[in-house]
Amino acid sequence: MKVGVVQESFFGNKESMQTLLKKRVGQLAKDGANLVVLQELHDSNYFCISEDVKNFDLADGFKDDIEFYSKLAKNCGVVLVSSLFEKRAAGLYHNTSIVFEKDGSIAGKYRKMHIPDDPGFYEKFYFCEGDLGFEPIDTSLGRLGVLICWDQWFFEAARIMALKGAEILIYPTAIGWFDEDSDEEKKRQLDSWITIQRAHAISNGLPLVSVNRVGYERDKSRCIDGIRFWGNSFVCGAQGEIIKRLSQKSESCVVDIDLKRSEEIRRIWPFLRDRRVDYYDDLLKKYIDNG
Repeated sequence: MKVGVVQESFFGNKESMQTLLKKRVGQLAKDGANLVVLQELHDSNYFCISEDVKNFDLADGFKDDIEFYSKLAKNCGVVLVSSLFEKRAAGLYHNTSIVFEKDGSIAGKYRKMHIPDDPGFYEKFYFCEGDLGFEPIDTSLGRLGVLICWDQWFFEAARIMALKGAEILIYPTAIGWFDEDSDEEKKRQLDSWITIQRAHAISNGLPLVSVNRVGYERDKSRCIDGIRFWGNSFVCGAQGEIIKRLSQKSESCVVDIDLKRSEEIRRIWPFLRDRRVDYYDDLLKKYIDNG
């Protein structure tokens, strides 16, 4: 599998972003990519920095966005992993990844299951929790375990995708620093972000692709401090080995991934075989109070 990664900063508006992404995906296809992964909410600014009902208007063109990326996937002949603001009904919105086949058809969708609510990441104001569960998406290239951003901190999500036959874990992402944080704190956060995802790859014997935004974004109308998205998108193999890691600038690249290595790795590190599922009932509890 040749995976194209597009790491971009937001500028202008949806039209300018779609024009840019069309160019990026087209170039990656020419470079040999047959799967292209975009970052979280790539068509707009990361509006969750503040709570503002006007931002719901960003989802009004959801059906047009589907048509745009369907044509893009077909014209470029790639399987395309998008990340869109889904308007499901009046007052009902989701953070949704739609996967398009090479012929432009919809292979499947994933609605973000874990929704954060932290300073600068007020996603619970905008998004309902996903209701499709953790279901791999079948494509002509294989079974994709697509998750989104905050999901990457939960081992349960990656494990369920693996148990259901996902051949690769994919995370469109939007995460960054606050400028007032110390350099030491920034390093700890970035290291934690990379480490937790490499651990998912290792514990499940699967390659992993994580695509993050870059650039500084803030809500100027509300004078709210912004987020400096740290980029560092990366691809790692089934043992957590880093195959490619990008910088903190706008970048795109094509990475070769050998899906057959998962079988080899799982034979020597049989984590799935040795799971004690008969003793994991406590994982279904929020907290275990032992007094």
